[in-house]
Amino acid sequence: MTPFELSREHEEFRRSVREFAETRIAPHAATWDREHHFPVEVVREMGALGLFGLTAPEEYGGAGEDGDFTSLCVAIEEIGRVDQSLGITLQAGVGLGINPILTYGTEEQKQTWLPALVAGEQLAGFGLTEPGAGSDAGATRTRAELVGEEWVVNGAKQFITNSGSSMTSLVTVTARTGTRDDGRPEISAIMLPSGTPGFTVEPAYDKLGWHASDTHPLSFTDARVPADHLLGERGRGYAQFLATLDDGRVAISALSVGCIQACLDMAVQYAGERQTFGGPIGRKQGVAFQVADLEVMLQASRMLTYRAAAMKDDGAPYQQFKQAASVAKLYATESAVTATRIATQVFGGYGFMEEYPVARFYRDAKVLEIGEGTSEVQRMLIARGLGMPVE
Repeated sequence: MTPFELSREHEEFRRSVREFAETRIAPHAATWDREHHFPVEVVREMGALGLFGLTAPEEYGGAGEDGDFTSLCVAIEEIGRVDQSLGITLQAGVGLGINPILTYGTEEQKQTWLPALVAGEQLAGFGLTEPGAGSDAGATRTRAELVGEEWVVNGAKQFITNSGSSMTSLVTVTARTGTRDDGRPEISAIMLPSGTPGFTVEPAYDKLGWHASDTHPLSFTDARVPADHLLGERGRGYAQFLATLDDGRVAISALSVGCIQACLDMAVQYAGERQTFGGPIGRKQGVAFQVADLEVMLQASRMLTYRAAAMKDDGAPYQQFKQAASVAKLYATESAVTATRIATQVFGGYGFMEEYPVARFYRDAKVLEIGEGTSEVQRMLIARGLGMPVE
């Protein structure tokens, strides 16, 4: 097997996830989107299927040797092919909720939190972005002061996925915990369980897309948690979260591949069925060529995504993986946005109607270029990886 091909086991796993997605998610996706409904019962079914445990060891209820990062990307792609909202729920639940605890947590923290998260019975959020600190995450203003044996947290976070559902058990946030010798802020990661006094989940956003995912602003007013809720090494929170984002970028690429696949499937079917001037519109080169472009974008995006995933699984040098992650994220997400525009154009006036799934994918796609690091950030990282002195 080369890094550009999936194994037979991965393809078999894909078929099982696709069957679940088409039977349990696809028939309801439009309704959930229209009603802004977060389908807790189906998320738990995803957990029962083992999708939240694909990167976790068996001792915490995960797939162990039977799973890997590539398997997670396959699952995200297939879920995202029918519903981007549930695709991002899975991506964030594992990549931003489980993996930081799995990578940086103490054994006690892992035993306390991971079993329910891995089983898909609970969800965890990842609080990095703030009103004044998005791509410039080092400008974090949230503060955590160690008072006796407790961290006292004050501040705010925004655009946090899986942070306010009935399944959410905790949110890990970055906060200033002091000042370094060089004057830069010391940023650490603190775990805040849901229901902590002073931890307020604000009303959900009214978003352009991802209507069925759970996204909230958060605020902290003297929110107190025990000192042992520090995740990882004090002062390393920012670095930890940046490393977490590298994995997340590949997972977002997989979500984008699912989006492109959906656009291609819908465009091919519609172009074969829609009749104008005595024949299907797929006869027209203007339509056929656009559909051909979708196939090219799909194949390229999928290869870049699974190449990066294979590098992660194979333990490639970090800088090589980091570069591959940014390349995949940049190309796949921008291709997904283009793919939804093309598919909507193929559908013509019907593509502008909410009764057709293509309209939902059109709304959902734009945020792919923003979350987990904007396209501009990816270009900056790629340029730096090439040795360019870009700021």
